Amino acid sequence: MSRFANSKKVSYLGLNPSEEGSGGRQRLGAISKQGNPTMRWLLAEAAQTASRLGPELRRDYQRLKFGSGMAKVAIARKLAVRLYWKLREAAQPVPSARMQGSPATPVVGESLSTY
Repeated sequence: MSRFANSKKVSYLGLNPSEEGSGGRQRLGAISKQGNPTMRWLLAEAAQTASRLGPELRRDYQRLKFGSGMAKVAIARKLAVRLYWKLREAAQPVPSARMQGSPATPVVGESLSTY
């Protein structure tokens, strides 16, 4: 996770559109394909399944498939961003849970004979 500073850096996978611009106009082209082709393939396969099973992704896929023809790539990118956030969440240390009413500092090491 230290490789990516934020979720926008998943462009490392090559799922972002290439850009061509001139004179203040910006044109987006095909995906850049800069990155691991196996990872792109796996994300595209996962996107195909997720767009059938997940209601939110299904809506996005249905909306996008009539547009640019890049619906599967867009869903794959969404999955990559979700994967980034899940991995980042898993990498964070989890604070230990305290029961309500328990002392803020641990009582480990105190002898029971003092009570």
